[in-house]
Amino acid sequence: MKAKSKILGPLQLKKWVQAQRKAGKKIVFTNGCFDILHAGHVSVLEFSRSKGDVLVVGLNSDASVRRLKGPTRPVNSQADRALVLAALESVSAVCIFKEDTPYHLIKTVCPDVLVKGGDYKPSEIVGREFAKKVVRFALLKGRSTTNIIKKVSK
Repeated sequence: MKAKSKILGPLQLKKWVQAQRKAGKKIVFTNGCFDILHAGHVSVLEFSRSKGDVLVVGLNSDASVRRLKGPTRPVNSQADRALVLAALESVSAVCIFKEDTPYHLIKTVCPDVLVKGGDYKPSEIVGREFAKKVVRFALLKGRSTTNIIKKVSK
């Protein structure tokens, strides 16, 4: 399967999720900016996929990343970030969202499992009410896009 075919718009994603659910697949959802892909990202994506049959990744749009991370971000465009994510074996589908949170996307997917980083308290996890189960992932210490940017900028 070509990576580009895994990048879906919201309507395509809704139909895709319906087909997966009809086929009896357990659907997992996670999200993030995934600006400069690193070991922490790969770990959370592989962990997420291990929780079900298919993994949907919600990807912050460029405008959303700028609002969340500042005017110098993202480093990579949403099209590039989506393609890199889609090329990973653990990722089944990628959908870009424009809002600051994936609330509406999670509401559309209604995942069996919602995975979020351990830096979030359960009560802070957006969209948790639409998931059958919420799982937190222990982040890899010192692995972040911000740290990579600081290191490269020295």
